[in-house]
Amino acid sequence: MEYLYLSAVEKKPVKPSSEQQTGHAAEIDSAERFQFGRNWLAFLQSVNEEKIAESISALQRMLNVTNLNGQSFLDIGSGSGLASLSAQRLGACVHSFDYDPESVACTREMARRFSAQGWAWSIEEGSVLDGGYMERLGTFDVVYSWGVLHHTGSMWSAIEQAMQCVKPGGVLFIALYNDEGLISTYWKTVKRFYNRHPGARGPLRAIYSPYFVGFGRLINQLRYLSGSRTRRGMTLWYDMVDWLGGYPFEVATPRSVEDFASARHFERINHYYVGSGLGCNEYVFRKSG
Repeated sequence: MEYLYLSAVEKKPVKPSSEQQTGHAAEIDSAERFQFGRNWLAFLQSVNEEKIAESISALQRMLNVTNLNGQSFLDIGSGSGLASLSAQRLGACVHSFDYDPESVACTREMARRFSAQGWAWSIEEGSVLDGGYMERLGTFDVVYSWGVLHHTGSMWSAIEQAMQCVKPGGVLFIALYNDEGLISTYWKTVKRFYNRHPGARGPLRAIYSPYFVGFGRLINQLRYLSGSRTRRGMTLWYDMVDWLGGYPFEVATPRSVEDFASARHFERINHYYVGSGLGCNEYVFRKSG
């Protein structure tokens, strides 16, 4: 793999392939995909060293490491680029990709603003559902995809593709929406409506913001105080926008994910489950050596 060694003059945007750019734009126009990158570019303005430190701490905790020195790290669906930056600061050689051209631009801007010069970090546009692309990437010590694979429209295929990129003995860290049955069906309806009716987005944010920014803040604070969860450097407002708009939308129970992983020789070594609540279950698996 060819890494981009970032310096003051080497942070140029990747030009998306015309086929992928057309596919992504068509999905946006048909209301079959949310503009995640646009939300991440807005979030980027709030990023500071405190949020970066929170993100680094969360990565260390879930991976149970103090550093990633000398390890290769693949960020599938890099979004803002915050997780990739955290892995880089922990010493990893990082490759980030995203299906959304604006997310790729955001990750590159994150690198421009905050990355250490001379560290290996490659950033490009790509799709986890593109088997040829994933095969060309090779394998990595750590494969990471937080809150992404359930937005591909083919979640189980995306998980399997991600697994193919893990070295024997390597680690897969993914986060997937919790399956809440009828409640998940309700939210899928809301998300579809949000994307198909742009004029309704402002009212929907106004309706749901008291819950997400008010009640959500309380619940998160209790989780942090109890030690069951670590702050990830995120912001409740942009998380809410991502939640309301996040489409395609698929969910999974912890049991179904663990069974899927076990059948492919992955052993769970860490996890965080939201129980009956909204949000993502987090899984860390180790691939059999």
